[in-house]
Amino acid sequence: MNYDGCAHWAYPVSNGMEEILKIEDKNNEKFLRQKTVKFEFKEHSLKELKALVKSMRETMKRADGVGLSANQIGLPFRMFVAQVADANGKPKFYAIFNPEITKITTEMEILEEGCLSVPEVWGPVERHYRLTLAGEDINGKKIKIKAWGLLARVFQHEMDHLNGGLFIDKAHELRKKPASDRLVAREERLKDKN
Repeated sequence: MNYDGCAHWAYPVSNGMEEILKIEDKNNEKFLRQKTVKFEFKEHSLKELKALVKSMRETMKRADGVGLSANQIGLPFRMFVAQVADANGKPKFYAIFNPEITKITTEMEILEEGCLSVPEVWGPVERHYRLTLAGEDINGKKIKIKAWGLLARVFQHEMDHLNGGLFIDKAHELRKKPASDRLVAREERLKDKN
């Protein structure tokens, strides 16, 4: 997927094989460090948006991630996808355009994080435990989501991406191996895939 600097782009169906930009490449890091721009619905067809969301979801799942921002695949737009289990353990998928955090609580939580754009690096990051996220769905309809726990963490992580930040900017210490059971299990699943 290439963004040519124009206001309009045509998104081809790619079956979730988008390349995830990684900071090992300095040009990629420079792009990831830029703040993204507002997504303009009037400039894109619903067919393009569905193809984009489908491809991003499949790319995220293929990489065993829980979130993926548009700039991680080379698009400078304020948009991300995420999938986190709900209270009943069922995966819930989100595709959010032009997201903004409108409310946060003072309750904080430190958990280990990693990032698809920063491979083989993990570290504990302190984030707000609860928040409200406002944005738009794939049809441009305004939405508001109250999130807590892992979902709130994923939303904040993706918002950092959209604002040109990376989790390594906030991590208390960086490691080459994950320490949390959740991320160790993820690494084992990825090894089994290869």
